[in-house]
Amino acid sequence: MNWNLAAILVLLTFVTGLIWLYDKIVLAPRRRRTMAKAELVIPTSEIERLKASHTPVIVDLARSLFPVFLIVLLLRSFLVEPFRIPSGSMMPTLLIGDFILVNKFSYGIRLPVLDTKVIEIGKPQRGDVVVFRYPEDPSIPFIKRVIGLPGDLVEYHHASKVVYINNEPIEQTVDRHRYIGMGSGSDMTGRELRIEHLSEEVEHAILVIPTRMPFAPIEKWVIQENQYFVLGDNRDNSKDSRFWGTVPEENLIGKAFFIWMNWDWANGGISWQRIGTPIK
Repeated sequence: MNWNLAAILVLLTFVTGLIWLYDKIVLAPRRRRTMAKAELVIPTSEIERLKASHTPVIVDLARSLFPVFLIVLLLRSFLVEPFRIPSGSMMPTLLIGDFILVNKFSYGIRLPVLDTKVIEIGKPQRGDVVVFRYPEDPSIPFIKRVIGLPGDLVEYHHASKVVYINNEPIEQTVDRHRYIGMGSGSDMTGRELRIEHLSEEVEHAILVIPTRMPFAPIEKWVIQENQYFVLGDNRDNSKDSRFWGTVPEENLIGKAFFIWMNWDWANGGISWQRIGTPIK
């Protein structure tokens, strides 16, 4: 179990709920009895009544915060979770400073903290942009694009920068314009921009550094059951399945679907044109 935000939310929800419940079952009836006794004393001043009915500050605070913590926990655990993009590995799709929303139920309902799947809903599809727990350190969330599914034979040709799936090349179309980076991603200016056609329905942009390597290696992977092969869209600036292997199904957090804000100091702060952009 990682001591992360989910664990903290569960703890805060449990503690405030326990205080609220204890007050409702034990303390509140005790206050009512005390107030009833005070009213038998003649005369009973208003100050005495207030003292007898006074709710402790910690109880009042717990009673106010419990529903807030509970709602945030439920939303974050079962519906959507926000993340911030810290690197350029998914450029040009996602930029440094993008704040994204991740659909938590796309690939099944999981219990918070334990990450145990309790309801099966769907599986990742080729081309999905997914957030997952980094296999070599599950406390770190990563974001990449799903390229290989269970049972696939995936090849990466370093010379051409082309991916082969089950011995078939994934078509790429070279954009005649070179990429122009902005802000924290300005060092990517000049990269070759290509459109990768994963299927008739799924296409997306990638960045590569075109090189002439006639003897460059060709790497191959057979994707095992409940494993996924993922790549960054910034192909020559991404540590992904080519380096550390596949992503186990149990490491999946959800599908990224929406950019709700971008904040990049190197680009002047808020990038208004990024707000409300769907992730494809």
